[in-house]
Amino acid sequence: MTRSGLTHESVWMRYFALGGTAGPLETEAHIAGLVPLPAPESDVLAHAVNELLDEQTPRERVPYSRVVREPTPEGGLLGALVTALAGMHLAPPERLPTVVARAGTALGAQIGLYLIDYEQQYLRPLPGPHASTEPLGVDTSLAGRAFRTLETLSTQAGGRTRLWVPLLDGVERLGVLEVVLDPADGDDPVLRSQLRWLSTLIGHLYSITTNYGDKLDGVRRRQRRSTAAELLWQLLPTTTAATDRVTVAGMVEPCYTAAGDAFDYSLSETTAHLAIFDATGHSLDSSLVGAMAVSSYRSARRDGATLFDQARAVDEIIGTESERTGRYVTSVLAELDLLSGRLRYISAGHPYPLVVRRGKVVKSLDRGQRTVFGMPFRDLTVGEEMLEPGDWLVLYTDGITEARGVDGTFFGLDRMQDFIEKEITAGHAPPEMVRRLIRRVLEHQREVLQDDATVLVARWGDLSRELTP
Repeated sequence: MTRSGLTHESVWMRYFALGGTAGPLETEAHIAGLVPLPAPESDVLAHAVNELLDEQTPRERVPYSRVVREPTPEGGLLGALVTALAGMHLAPPERLPTVVARAGTALGAQIGLYLIDYEQQYLRPLPGPHASTEPLGVDTSLAGRAFRTLETLSTQAGGRTRLWVPLLDGVERLGVLEVVLDPADGDDPVLRSQLRWLSTLIGHLYSITTNYGDKLDGVRRRQRRSTAAELLWQLLPTTTAATDRVTVAGMVEPCYTAAGDAFDYSLSETTAHLAIFDATGHSLDSSLVGAMAVSSYRSARRDGATLFDQARAVDEIIGTESERTGRYVTSVLAELDLLSGRLRYISAGHPYPLVVRRGKVVKSLDRGQRTVFGMPFRDLTVGEEMLEPGDWLVLYTDGITEARGVDGTFFGLDRMQDFIEKEITAGHAPPEMVRRLIRRVLEHQREVLQDDATVLVARWGDLSRELTP
């Protein structure tokens, strides 16, 4: 202060403007080293002085003949990000927890990883330097709440602060980070923001590395997956995806023994392509036929085929295969114009899609129809509907409505609609609503489904903030 010519009056005025509560005499005595201030007040006073110093001495440098770049950072956010990227270069997937722990050191934190299981019931710890040993319930733990709500949540114990940070790849929920910090850092908003950036990178690295290794994927499995289910899972897209105009979420159960159900989608600036399939039967042949349906649909869609031609492509391949297996496929194919809300759809012998508007099911879309894929047909109509911003489109298989309780009652369309309306009214985002619906169906049938149960939902409108943690 002496060298810069700052006065006690100017410092106190800035300190007071920043929210400081000590008086002028107290701050002057503190600066002189005579009276201590509480740490938060001392920090506000220090910030006031630093602001005044920044205003008086702008950072100017003499230029070099070329740009001189900073060396590789070792600390802070950039150091953590570089550590994660460099550490996973040429690394097998199971090295991720160790690399994440090193990245956490750059931020002054201990970081452990939990991955969500495929049923989305438990967060399972990854072995690593800061690993726990017990899984955490999605519906019964603070970590689970962070996963469900995409909020960073904290607790204090043993003189340390523990943060639970959602682990995402884009908007796909993969699990949580367990971050242990000194208490003084627990409420630092800048650090919390940095942890979210690091979490996003870790989510990307997880998704990339599991494309060439099985170890991390194995943590998410609670039991062996059947051959039929493995075939379908290799075809499914991520369970959640979004742009600033639409959010899509889907789920298939039973995730270890599914055989025939599948969903697919594709998002662009202007269009959301959506599809759901249900091959008859529940066997490896059913999965093979379902895989053929998805692949033929995907091939036609990527070639730029119209909705009519997409349906024809699926019908041709299933018709040929049904002569051998006797299997057919029900389906809904849909295209949503993300600029206007115009929806075009075809239902091939499948349960009709639902439109939910302002928390109420307002329509069952029954105008676009044809027979199931693989059977001869004479007429095909493409249905059209205009959606409003904020509308939900719900596609589902009959395994949802026909799930039978121990007393013989079906879950039913009315029960499903009522549940969806309550969940949307409660403010749940699409992936959480889908997770909760599937859980409710499983509970109705005492955790043992007699048929595959699949749901795919899309919400149209300006959703730029909905899935941002």
